[in-house]
Amino acid sequence: MKNILLALFFSALLPASAALAQTASQPTIPVDQIHTGMRGVAYTVFEGVKPEPMDVEVLGILHNVNGPRGDVILVRLHGKKVEYTGVVAGMSGSPVYLDGKLAGAIAFRIGEFSKEPIAGVTPIADMLEINALDKSPVEEAAAAKPSISVVVGKSAAPGESASLPSATQDFANYLKPIEAPLVFNGFSEDAVRQFAPQFSSAGIVPVMGAGSVSEEKQPEPLVPGSAVSAVLVRGDMDIAATCTVTYVDPQRLLACGHPLLQFGSVDIPMNKAQVLATLPSPLNAFKIVNTTEAAGAFVQDRHTGILGMLDKQPDMIPVTLTIHGGSSTKDFHYEVLNNPRLSPVAIMATVFNALHGVNEYGEEITYRLNGSLDIKGFPEVALKNMFTPEDGGQPAAMEAALSLGERFGQIYDNPYSAPAVEGVKLDFDLIRERRWARLESARTDVTEVRPGDRIMIETVLVPYRGERSVRQIPVKIPTSASKGTLRILVTDGDTLDRMSHMNPAFARKLDLASTIAVLNKEHANNRIYVSLLEADPEARVADKVMPTLPLSIMNVMDGMRGNQEMIVSGESNVDETATPPLDYVVSGAELLTVTVK
Repeated sequence: MKNILLALFFSALLPASAALAQTASQPTIPVDQIHTGMRGVAYTVFEGVKPEPMDVEVLGILHNVNGPRGDVILVRLHGKKVEYTGVVAGMSGSPVYLDGKLAGAIAFRIGEFSKEPIAGVTPIADMLEINALDKSPVEEAAAAKPSISVVVGKSAAPGESASLPSATQDFANYLKPIEAPLVFNGFSEDAVRQFAPQFSSAGIVPVMGAGSVSEEKQPEPLVPGSAVSAVLVRGDMDIAATCTVTYVDPQRLLACGHPLLQFGSVDIPMNKAQVLATLPSPLNAFKIVNTTEAAGAFVQDRHTGILGMLDKQPDMIPVTLTIHGGSSTKDFHYEVLNNPRLSPVAIMATVFNALHGVNEYGEEITYRLNGSLDIKGFPEVALKNMFTPEDGGQPAAMEAALSLGERFGQIYDNPYSAPAVEGVKLDFDLIRERRWARLESARTDVTEVRPGDRIMIETVLVPYRGERSVRQIPVKIPTSASKGTLRILVTDGDTLDRMSHMNPAFARKLDLASTIAVLNKEHANNRIYVSLLEADPEARVADKVMPTLPLSIMNVMDGMRGNQEMIVSGESNVDETATPPLDYVVSGAELLTVTVK
């Protein structure tokens, strides 16, 4: 009896094992052996998880149309289903076999409104180069801000670059990669619309699509023709792009036949996917997909496809976002991919979506943020600020999202080390009114002071639709103050930070430790700051400040401006005083002068 059960068990495993063995030893056919009129078969999923065959007719070879020496096999697809749906988004990567040999992956379509299912096929030899690249040393992912312009044809859903004339765009996109539908699940239409330009500038364009994420198990193995998803965000919100598997061996798989982003080495979750339906449309045909259980991680994103490692655990950034102050506390838990170009955009989109997608959201809402960003091996980055809509400005939810995205961008934008972000915690207190105040005036009763004197700065704040209030700020004149004119700058925190960043030398990139130190020294926007400015030079080295330098030292340091972390300015901030945290976002600046005797 035991032997019978074992035999049944192994016979059940046999089809999957045989499929893997067959795929691993799958013979391929080179382009020079492919000619017009050859017949073959391609596989893709129209519904469910089982790949279905489509007849293939070779129309010819297009040389050098996919980059230098980048050939494309032009084919016409036949079959009841594909002739009804046409070439649809999500079909890229569908394997094509000629004479029983793997020829490549369906990856391109012709124009927008083609009446026939004509497609371009990426040769398998070009895709197998990715497998060899994966065995070479992994390059360090280049840090980049999310403002880099999109390159046409290098995206999951190729978009139109505003920098190109329309005629050039039409020509460049005539033979274009088939979209991998980038589906936003749990996102409002407004959130997708607001951040589509940021995703586009990072190299990936959202397309109209439908689908969701399911926690159902999918026991069927990934085989050529299966649907597979690259996951950018998962949890209480999901973003995933889906294409088709081209080739599988016991450790790896190849998919798409074109890049998602062409980032090179990546670490993106790879999940199985179930096709609920294939929607035909002359304008936008696509597969409606449920992303299901995890299958590994995509580790290469190259010109001719993407490569995934089976059973590999991807490195994601866990995010906990809590909103207090509503009818009940709202908690959101999700993970975003760890990528220099996409992580800042993903953080912005998810934060705005979470704040925007609750019943308490409104135009007059103010948020008070208290959070942290944890980076392995470094002090945590404190995230403390208030966000409120200003006259003619962005809504508070957008202000919060942009602020967090900017900090993420600064963390990634250093040329020295790739940050290992271990977690993000965001606690928002929701206040049901606009808490904004303008600094109307500042004054002091004295015009002359001596070192060590204490003076009083009187400020007038005008809250939004509120009564003026007077706040007095005691200030001590430093005992080291030089004789002559002393400027007193009364300002909000944002203005103070912008002034310190105005020097062009500040644009030079710092190492990660210095970047974190600078971020943690930024001024809160709900205080009034009083800065005492002397007409003596000041030098900054990374995050360190050396005020009131003697002329001889300044001349030496001025000659060292070639050092990328050196900033020399002609004025020193010799002392700084601030009010306690106020219940307003403060905006405004006033400049006073006194004479030191």
